[in-house]
Amino acid sequence: MDSGLQTAVDAAKDALNAHTLEMVHWHFSPETGCPFWLQKAGELNFNPLTDIKSYDDLRKFPPFEDEWLRGGPVRRWVPKAYEKSPIYVFETGGTTGIPKSRVVIDDFRIDYELFSKTLPDEFFPPGGNWLMLGPSGPRRLRLAVEHLAQFRGGISFCIDLDPRWVIKLIKKGWMEHLEEYKKHCMDQAVTILTAGHDIKCMFATPKLLEGLAMRLEDEGTSIADCGITGIFSGGTEFTPQWTRFAMEELLDERVYMTPTYGNTLMGLACSKPVTAEDGYKISYYAPQPRAVAEVVNPDEPDEIVEYGGTGRVRLTTLTKELFVPGFLERDEGEREMPFATYPWDGVSGVRPFAQLAGGTTVGVY
Repeated sequence: MDSGLQTAVDAAKDALNAHTLEMVHWHFSPETGCPFWLQKAGELNFNPLTDIKSYDDLRKFPPFEDEWLRGGPVRRWVPKAYEKSPIYVFETGGTTGIPKSRVVIDDFRIDYELFSKTLPDEFFPPGGNWLMLGPSGPRRLRLAVEHLAQFRGGISFCIDLDPRWVIKLIKKGWMEHLEEYKKHCMDQAVTILTAGHDIKCMFATPKLLEGLAMRLEDEGTSIADCGITGIFSGGTEFTPQWTRFAMEELLDERVYMTPTYGNTLMGLACSKPVTAEDGYKISYYAPQPRAVAEVVNPDEPDEIVEYGGTGRVRLTTLTKELFVPGFLERDEGEREMPFATYPWDGVSGVRPFAQLAGGTTVGVY
């Protein structure tokens, strides 16, 4: 690692340590903290307000249990500083059981405004309208993409899609119904794209992007011909092979596409630029210091694997609205080196965690 990058890495680490200290004091102070953590503090064998001095000290916390986010009352997660604020509740897709819930005030806006800064105006023109080709309902994506469009001066058009129904169809083996539901979603998307709304930008999951491209091809047109110039996408279907296929076949190398890795807890991890020279490898970098993604030994979650090594993704969320230390995701991947744009560790090859993959139904993602 050259000296310039090392300096940036050290500065990012210092910023993360300072941010960690601020967030721990926020969530464990009686004036600002949420009922869940204020109660949990009495069960810990250390004092977060005095014993947490750096990010690495978060290892003092026991493993975060995802069951804590299933069921209510959801207001136990509302920090006292936000008691009188308008509250959203976002849910996960339910691919691993009862959906997890989290409360939100402004995090989705902040996350997507930060993401907006990474989008090249050449392909995501300010003022351009958007199509949100993804899940609706109690997930953050719909509101987040809508805010992204508005923040960039455009208008967002959204289809109606229930990913939980897709999962049920797959589990029941009702593939004919699944195809009809997919057609129903594509009908909505094509109607929006061909109605003269001058849409330039789009969010789509890989499966839905492929479905839309195939549908338009059947009608003698393409995504690029419909006026789309920039797409951001996300989901575990993103592999180097699929990315190359999408860029060369689905988009005719005429549309800019940037992969992302995100969820209801983390926000958005941006990707290092994807190039043919690098074999279309996709490396994601979490939005530090608001969230940290590490690749750890599944059997020893406090042990970070070597660069290039494979492990489970461990997520830590550090915002004023949510504190989640050391959450073990249902994904695995390889640890990647920092680089100039994101001077902290990344993760590549993201896919369902092998030990859990059998119990996961991916659905539209």
